[in-house]
Parts: sequence; C-alpha cells; structure tokens
Amino acid sequence: MQDMTEEPRLSAQDMIEGLAPALSPRTRIRAVAALLAGVAGTVFVGTLWWSEPGPLPGRTHLAFALFTLFCLAWTGYGGWLLTRRVPLFATGRMIAAGIGVVASVATTAVVTIVTVRRGTGVGPALAVGGLFVAVVLALAVRASARRAALLRRMDELTGREER
Repeated sequence: MQDMTEEPRLSAQDMIEGLAPALSPRTRIRAVAALLAGVAGTVFVGTLWWSEPGPLPGRTHLAFALFTLFCLAWTGYGGWLLTRRVPLFATGRMIAAGIGVVASVATTAVVTIVTVRRGTGVGPALAVGGLFVAVVLALAVRASARRAALLRRMDELTGREER
C-alpha cells in the first residue's frame, strides 16, 4: 500500500515540459518575424495580383498563386509557432526548412521556365536559384541533425530505447 504523504514522482518528460512551458524569446522573435513577413507578403502579392490591368496569362496567374501560397505558408508557420506551449525539439526548424526547400525549388523552376521561354539564357537563373536551394538544403540538414540530437537526449533522459 502506498503512503498517502509520499509525493508523486515526475517522469523525465514531465520535468522537461515543466522546464520549458513557453517559447524562448529567440523563438518568439522568429515566430513573429515569420508571421509578419508572411502576412506582409500575402498582402503585397495579393494586391499586386488583384491590381494588374487586363487579362493575365495563365502562367502569370500560376506564379501569383504560387507566391501567395508561399506567403500563406509562412503566415501559418508563424502562427503555429506562436501557439506552441511545449518544447518543440527543433520541429519548428524542420517545418521552416521544408517550407524553404519547397519555395526555393519552385521559385527556381518558375524563373528558369520564364527565362527559357524568353530565350534570355538560363545560366543566371540557375546559378542564383541553385545558390538559394543549396543554402536552404544546408539549413535543412542542420535542422534535422539538431532535432535528432535533441530527441536522442530526450530518450537518454527518459530511459527510452533508440528511435
């Protein structure tokens, strides 16, 4: 029979969650920046798209829709990050890296297609786009490694087996 005066024991997971119930100031700043940039981008691209005179080609509508979607993704990411009250174990960075990879690859593809259709040479478009893709992939790999390290550490603290 358990003594009623004995305090309940907390698991390592409960202690971790108790230590970090809110976002760090750095993470909060990143979240607000992503949210504001996403909202500003959505408003800017949407207004530009809406105010274009005359009928636009289908490719132009597609490009505007794509850029609006990227901005909405950043808005959603910033809002999601601000509402988190538990440790994320670098999940937020993984999501941001995913958005960055998709946005940079898609933008590079759109710009490359436009330069091919215009016949203005794809070299600069591929060079700049390739640079953006390389940087965002490096950040994605770094985020993945950080998340794996944090999850390994959590497993060590909780006594769980390797994931």
